[in-house]
Amino acid sequence: MRSKTSPINFTPDWSFERQSAGLVCGVDEAGRGPLAGPVVAAAVIFPNQTAPDGLTDSKRLSHKQRERLLNIIIQSAHYSIGICEPAEIDHINILQASLTAMQRAVKGLTVTPNMALIDGNKCPDLPMPAKAIVKGDARSFSIAAASIIAKVTRDRLMIQAHERFPLYGFASHKGYPTQAHRAHIQTLGTCPIHRLSFSGLNRVKKRSYI
Repeated sequence: MRSKTSPINFTPDWSFERQSAGLVCGVDEAGRGPLAGPVVAAAVIFPNQTAPDGLTDSKRLSHKQRERLLNIIIQSAHYSIGICEPAEIDHINILQASLTAMQRAVKGLTVTPNMALIDGNKCPDLPMPAKAIVKGDARSFSIAAASIIAKVTRDRLMIQAHERFPLYGFASHKGYPTQAHRAHIQTLGTCPIHRLSFSGLNRVKKRSYI
């Protein structure tokens, strides 16, 4: 018998998509945990419900695998990206910012889905029915594809941020609260893309930028 604490190893498929008639989009976000940078969401519709080989939750994939799958997804699916910047996160909190980014991603689609599948346990306010699926990125191909687009997009944005603020090491830790990142903040202060509402950052000096 499986222990109550044993993880469930999900495998994504089309079962959630096939419960709804018409076009279904999967929605996921990346970047709730970092101390810096935006939260990025993606919405993806596979019109023919045909998944590329190896498609799964972005967290299970290497950087190279995510890049390969991204190129296939954007050629075979409708997709859109929604972003909530650090200042918005500080203003409305990270949960609301994540939902807002998801909402923007869905509304940015060039075709309107009949149903939205949302990774997690909360749904953004959308003009169509939506279903929240815990661990949806490991259970739905559409959400898995959205997780890859959101992750790769955010990583690229943080590499761009590294070019603007090279002293913080954003290219390596992508804004997550690593020991090195926290040490840089304590030494340098915060920069314009830090989330000042996050625990501890509101007490750190701001570094001056011209």
